[in-house]
Parts: sequence; structure tokens; C-alpha cells
Amino acid sequence: MQVTKEGSVRVDLVGGTLDLEPINLILPNVVTLNVATSLKAKVVLESCDFDGVEIVSSDYGKTYKFQSSDFSLENLYSGVLFKEMKFVGQILDLFEARKNLKVTLSSGAPAGSGLGGSSAMGVTLYSALCEFFNRPFNLYEAVQKVKGTEGRILNQGVPGYQDYFPALTGGILAIRGKAGELEYEQLYTEELKEYLESHMTLVYSGLSRDSGINNWDVYKAFFDKDPSIREAMSNIAEISHDTYKSILDKDYERVLELIGEEGKARVGLAANIAPSEILELKESLEKQFGPLGLKMCGAGGGGCFILTHSPDSKTRLKEEISKLGMEVLDFCIDRPLQ
Repeated sequence: MQVTKEGSVRVDLVGGTLDLEPINLILPNVVTLNVATSLKAKVVLESCDFDGVEIVSSDYGKTYKFQSSDFSLENLYSGVLFKEMKFVGQILDLFEARKNLKVTLSSGAPAGSGLGGSSAMGVTLYSALCEFFNRPFNLYEAVQKVKGTEGRILNQGVPGYQDYFPALTGGILAIRGKAGELEYEQLYTEELKEYLESHMTLVYSGLSRDSGINNWDVYKAFFDKDPSIREAMSNIAEISHDTYKSILDKDYERVLELIGEEGKARVGLAANIAPSEILELKESLEKQFGPLGLKMCGAGGGGCFILTHSPDSKTRLKEEISKLGMEVLDFCIDRPLQ
């Protein structure tokens, strides 16, 4: 038997960090907007004769073999045996998938990109396991279980919930958390897809980052009632809500402006969210192309960022970014999944 699943990694537009509970319940009108991309996490499950699980990781370029007896709570939680496959091992254990299984994985995004590749891979694996073992699939249950598992692995505070939905739904999403539940709204239209694709460029900086630390610093400061963080987060919440309304009104030029505004507000959350190398690249590009919007992806600190610009600049921007030592990641926005 074989099951193959793919799930989009996301590019967040506005409202990241607002998806940390219970910040999403404290600030009013909280919404996080992101897009599902053609950059895909991929999972292949195959039956095999091995008395255990073989895991082939395209990201690490390694093959791991674990005996069925290795799947003890001590081994899974300590990580000494499973190491970088600890997250995968714990998702497999949700299904008691401990033998006669080969798992081939790819996250679909560069390591540390800020695009939520590991989260997308986690829910894609969960979905594939449901099909493989003929179990009912519930989207919200998948998000909560994989989010909880990833939070335990990261051990750096509360993980956000926005990364999981695009892999399971596709499209352009407004995601909200309410007390005890999550919900998403599909905002996809062909007109909006084409506008965003032509006015945004996704850049991989190659700079290392630690999203858990950035998020934790902001989270802790928020609940320590740091007035500057509270003000910045409130501002991000207002910008995100305005972006949502602008999408509904089809005021796409305003959407683009608000993405840039959110990027500026986000930089104020922590000194290292937008590294100097990225700010210098933006300054250099603006000498040729005029004002550009900059939005760090995820929690920032490195990884990927998006530049917003006029559509006629896109080709030349890509060339100049490459000359300046960073990489453009070409992508399309995926249509909603059936």
C-alpha cells in the first residue's frame, strides 16, 4: 500500500504572532492572513517488511531506521534516539505506527525559512496517516494535535496556529482563534491571487533564525505588560483587521500598503526581527526601484521576507536580489483544495 500527500507551506501577509494563544483572545478583532503556496511539503507512506519504521528525510539527506521497540515514551520524549526525527516519531506514535512502514518526507521550504515548513509537513503527515490507516480525518483535530506535538518538541512557549491551515486547505486564508476553537475563512479569488503574485517577491536571505525565541520574547513581554510591545501588537491587530476589510472591499492597492505597514510595526517588536543585512538590501534596492514594502516572514530574525512593489519591477528585482547575494523563491498561490 502507498499513500502520497502534499501540503502547501505558507507566506504570511499580516497578523503573525497574533495567533499565539491567548493573545488572540485579549486583543480585539484578531485575524491572521496568509496564502498557501506552490512550495509543498510532501509525504509518501509505504508498507514494508521491516519490523519498525524507516524514515527517509530529503531535507537532511538521511535515512533513519527505528525498531518497533524504540517507540517508547522515554525515547520519543527525550529525543536522544530520535534526535531530529523526534517530531515525526511523535506524530507516528499518535497512530501507533511503529512497524512495517516506510516514510519519505520533504518540508518544501529551506531550513529556517520562516515559512512554516515543519508545521506543514507535520499536518501533511497526519493527513497521510489518516488515509493510510483508514481513520476519519478532521481538519481542526489535526491542527490541534500537530500543534500540541510541535509545541512540546520546540519547548519554547506556545506555538502559533496559522502555519497548519494552508497545507490542509490551500487558498488565501483569514484565520481566527476563539475561546476553545479555531476557524478559517477562505478569501481566495483569481483576481486577488494574480494581484498578490505580481506585486510580491519572496526572498530567502540564507540568514539563520530561531522563531521560537523571537516569539517567546514577544509573548513574555506582552504578558509582562511591556507598554511598547502591547502598543505594537495592538497596532498589528488593527492593521490586520484593516487588511481583511480591504480584501473584502477589493481595495488591493490598500492591501499592499498595509502589508508594508505591518512589516514596519513588526520590526518594532524586537531588535533582531529584521537583520541589518536585509535592511541594507532593501535600502540598496530602493535606490533603483523607489519605495518597497518589507515584511519578514514568520517571527523574523532571518529566513525569508517578502518585498512589495509595482508589477513591472518584478523581473529586474529578481536579478538585482541575486546579484546582492540572496535568493528569490518563485511561487504561485495555490487554489483552495476540494
